[in-house]
Amino acid sequence: MSTPPGAPPAAQRFAARLRARWWLLPIALAFFYVVPYYPKIHSANELPRAYLVKALVDHGSLAIDDGVARWGATADVSPWRGRSYSNKAPGSSILTAPAYAVTSWLLGHEPSLGLTVWLGRVVTGIVPTLLLLWILYGHLARYGLGDSARRLVLTVYALGSMAMPYSLLFISHQPSAVAVVLAWIGAQQVLDGQGGVKRMAAAGLAAGFAPLLDYQAAFALPPLALLLGVRLWRHERRDQRWRWALAAVAGALLPVVVLLGYHQLAFDSPWRTGYDASETFAIYHRQGFLGITELRWRAFLGSMVTADNGLLVFAPYWALALPGLRRLWRAGHRGDAAMMAATAIGLLLFLSSITFWRGGWQLGPRYVTVMLPMLLAPVAVEMQAWSRHWLGAILVAAACLVGVAVYAGSCAQFPHFPERFPNPFFEITVRLWTDGHAAPNPLALLGVGGPWSLAPYVLAVAVAVALALRAQLGSWRVVLGGAAVAVVALGCLRAVPHGQARNEDAYQWIRGSMTQSVW
Repeated sequence: MSTPPGAPPAAQRFAARLRARWWLLPIALAFFYVVPYYPKIHSANELPRAYLVKALVDHGSLAIDDGVARWGATADVSPWRGRSYSNKAPGSSILTAPAYAVTSWLLGHEPSLGLTVWLGRVVTGIVPTLLLLWILYGHLARYGLGDSARRLVLTVYALGSMAMPYSLLFISHQPSAVAVVLAWIGAQQVLDGQGGVKRMAAAGLAAGFAPLLDYQAAFALPPLALLLGVRLWRHERRDQRWRWALAAVAGALLPVVVLLGYHQLAFDSPWRTGYDASETFAIYHRQGFLGITELRWRAFLGSMVTADNGLLVFAPYWALALPGLRRLWRAGHRGDAAMMAATAIGLLLFLSSITFWRGGWQLGPRYVTVMLPMLLAPVAVEMQAWSRHWLGAILVAAACLVGVAVYAGSCAQFPHFPERFPNPFFEITVRLWTDGHAAPNPLALLGVGGPWSLAPYVLAVAVAVALALRAQLGSWRVVLGGAAVAVVALGCLRAVPHGQARNEDAYQWIRGSMTQSVW
């Protein structure tokens, strides 16, 4: 994009930012192209949120009785005093309601359930994640990262991590991660002299919105609040410290009051959540505090290193976060490194101590999605360092490509891994590709069959990732070497026992759910 001679400086700066972020275009295409919506699976996570959107706009109610009566209850519907409610935090439904109302007005009739789910995915998942990538690209420069390192880590985060499935689905893990990061960046900008009271209030608003979107996001906020509190106390602008602090608190209180008010109106107490009223998973949620009981090595290892759901198996590059934190600390970013480490530790302890740690159908340990953006800086710093040596560069490329193969490959098919599959990437994703299936997409709507309809999606993902790797690693030979190592790594993953006869019926059911028309 070019600007005409004599254009205002603000327009010139914006045009320069657009030119620097052209790599977002293939990512955006990939995000919007596939629509993995399958009515037959009756998504327990998405439907209660969609029901609440319809209840808010069509009936002016918090109860989702109409949705339950028309489309059926799910495991995440909570009965309370003779009525049905979503057991989810209401933030994503509240954000989607205006888009739903406008769509209803434009259509002249009530949007379908499928369209409602898609609106929720776009409003709370896809658009916020693209915005996050835009903002993080500029923010990560503060850690001494070059253009290519920032571009690589953000491309792989978008297409090769839990950010992708939880942007494409109407589930609140990724939106809450966006809220936490926006709070962090906004507050840092104020402390760096790039804003004032209004921006600090906006940062507080984002922080308060995180638990309104997803209850578990609250566990990511204490380290951030502690870091910013220390920096406020030490800030040279003593005349502004209290104004900034009060602005942040005031901003955070608004969504917190909304959340407590929702609890009061729906469940007769500001402190009672939908999980307290849940019947399906009551055995889990009513143990300890919010389901937190005791630390379990099985939960930690099962979420990190197993073939069915391990974070480091599905996206090995996250292992760079630990040495990257050490590198940031040595480079003088000690406060940020401590905050990032504390956030990760807190979320991992939470995941390892809740009774329902496996979390049902998921593509990776979804309860720690909120911590991933906080680890992008240490991962990128380490990637940048490893890229200086040919062997390290090949390993970086391989780790990135494994993540993209798992997440982008699965989102183009069926981005839900049921617990019963010990090796779901091969038992579900690879098998669906070889059996000729594809998630709904524009070319499929026009009659192009199977994986051929995914050609624009595959091209967009391949272009985004290949160019990002080439820009950072400096050689196509290194990229190809990394691809070869990634193939070997995935081949090793294939060796994990799988294909038990008991899973055949489940796979055939998944195939059947994908062949049901959603148009």
